[in-house]
Amino acid sequence: MSENSELIYKLDDNPSNKESFFAAIQHVLASFIGIITPTLIIGGVLGLGDEIPYLISMALMVSGVGTIIQAKRPMGIGAGMICVQGTSFAFLSSVLAAGFIAKANGGGPDQILSLIFGVCVLGAFVEIAVSQFLDKLKRVITPVVTGTVITVIGISLIKVGFTDLAGGQWLLTNKPELFASFDNLFLGGLVMVAIIVAHKYGNQWVRLSSIIIGMLIGMIAAVLMGKVNFSAINQVESIISLPVPFKYGFSFDIAAFIPIALIYLITAIETSGDITANCMVSKQPIAGKSYIKRIQQGILGDGVNSLIAGLFNTFPNTTFSQNNGVIQLTGIASRYIGVWIGGILIVMGLFPHIGALFRAVPNSVLGGATIIMFATVATAGVKILTHVELNRKNMLTLAVSFGMGLGVLLVPEVVNTVSANIGGDLGSIVKSIFGSPITASGLSVIILTLFLGEYPEEYNPIIQDFPLDGEHSAKVKS
Repeated sequence: MSENSELIYKLDDNPSNKESFFAAIQHVLASFIGIITPTLIIGGVLGLGDEIPYLISMALMVSGVGTIIQAKRPMGIGAGMICVQGTSFAFLSSVLAAGFIAKANGGGPDQILSLIFGVCVLGAFVEIAVSQFLDKLKRVITPVVTGTVITVIGISLIKVGFTDLAGGQWLLTNKPELFASFDNLFLGGLVMVAIIVAHKYGNQWVRLSSIIIGMLIGMIAAVLMGKVNFSAINQVESIISLPVPFKYGFSFDIAAFIPIALIYLITAIETSGDITANCMVSKQPIAGKSYIKRIQQGILGDGVNSLIAGLFNTFPNTTFSQNNGVIQLTGIASRYIGVWIGGILIVMGLFPHIGALFRAVPNSVLGGATIIMFATVATAGVKILTHVELNRKNMLTLAVSFGMGLGVLLVPEVVNTVSANIGGDLGSIVKSIFGSPITASGLSVIILTLFLGEYPEEYNPIIQDFPLDGEHSAKVKS
């Protein structure tokens, strides 16, 4: 469906039950893997074991509730559109860092999850506050800031995906001789090839489901190779998963909180872009008071949904961008579809065997899909940066920000040594803030954006490095 074609159902239209269910299924297919994948990665890296099926159930259930909130806009919370909510990849590194803090203190799964959900709940108030002061953050909400942070998020996550493709972190730590074995590399490569082929030869519906198709093919191959352990499914005793507020307790650590709070600020900026794209495909205004109000209420919805997520034992939520493509593909922008999507996700979350089934997916199969998904995040950041004018200020800002972020990623020993020399709680805080490439680059780009401000002169590197007066500037532009 072309960008200029008419919608079959507009924002406030209410399709029949049959059409609504069919449209909702397409949205679920587009977002399902993205909702559960962060939980699978976090559970695997932190060794959460038997808790993973329950965490997946909660991820699906809370995503469903959040999607309904965004669609129905109760008490002015939510964008009033099809804004499918799902576990955010942006928080992955910071959540893992918080988990490792608890693990380093001798904590088990309960203590790890208690700290993660504690800081995520408190961090959600950052995004809630940002939604109320969105118009005051114009100097920070720029393509340079968002593009830099999203690019570094994607690049830093590629390491996680590539590790899974070769067998996973547990194998690397405990059985390094089996890491990057032929079997693991074959399965991961097979998934990647299947996803690529689905994009090249499939119709629109096949392309929409390419991630699921790739993982399904990889799973079948893994079963034939004897690489799937189905015992985890049989070990699930309960038939239904019920949400229990703060099931694992509540704890707090400032060193774990600061990076997560910063990511909440970044995801608020990212959500504004996703909702703008949704407005475009849904034929809604992208300027004026109604548009600003929709953005503010949508970001508020993201914050409230992340608060609910932490309360009910899952990781922060955000608005998924891939579902904008489904709206354009189906021609159905009705916000009532969001209620159907949420209902389907809630029903899926009620049954823990679904989570146990995905826990049985080998890391190499998961890695073959996630490395593409994570690289896509980085590419999205690069796409934003292509719209940035590379004047002296922006080039300096990008250079320093990427230098700090990628420097920390490639040589983490620098920050580890500095934090060890400082010692105590202050050393832990320094390590938590500057030990993450996302927070290192994010803080750098925000500080430089505020400090450098606007250059008084225009600059054209093709001519030479000197200021241009107004007359010459106009000629250069022409």
